[in-house]
Amino acid sequence: MNKNIILTKEEITHITKRIAYQVYETFVDEKEVVVAGIANSGYIFAQKIAKMVEEISDIKVLLCKVEINKQHPIDAIHTSLKAEEYAHKSIVLVDDVMNSGATLIYGVKHFLDVPVKKFKTAVLVDRNHKHFPVKADFKGISLSTSSLEHIQVVFNEDDAYAYLS
Repeated sequence: MNKNIILTKEEITHITKRIAYQVYETFVDEKEVVVAGIANSGYIFAQKIAKMVEEISDIKVLLCKVEINKQHPIDAIHTSLKAEEYAHKSIVLVDDVMNSGATLIYGVKHFLDVPVKKFKTAVLVDRNHKHFPVKADFKGISLSTSSLEHIQVVFNEDDAYAYLS
C-alpha cells in the first residue's frame, strides 16, 4: 500500500494551534468550554486542541470522549461526561477526518438532546464527500479525493502525521 503523507507533525501542530485560537476567538466570553473528541484519533486531536486552548486563554476546558460506532452511527453514543455536565455549555465536537459527515452529524444530534449555549465542529481533514448537511466550523485542510482513497491520521507518542492511500 502506497502512503502519501498529506500532513506532517509540524503541520498538524500548526493546525492545532490555529484551531485553538479559533476556538478561543469564538468562545472568548465563556469561562468554560466542552471539547468533545470522537474516539479514537478525534479524541487525541481534541486533547491537543484542549491543551492549546488552556495555554493561550483563561478558558477552562472540559474534555469529553465520544464513543460512536462509525460503521453504524445511529447506534447508541456514549460520552465520558454525563449530559448534565455539558448541558447549558458551549461545545466543540472534534474528529480527525470528515468523510460523509455521518459520524459528525450523529455526534451533533447526541449533544443536542440537552440544551447547549453554542455548538461548533472541528476536523483535521475535511474530505468533501458529504452525504449529510454538516460542515466543519474549524478545519485543518480540505481535500477532494476519490471515494476509493483512504485518509488515515496517526498519532504516536513522538510523531503525528496524516496520509492518503
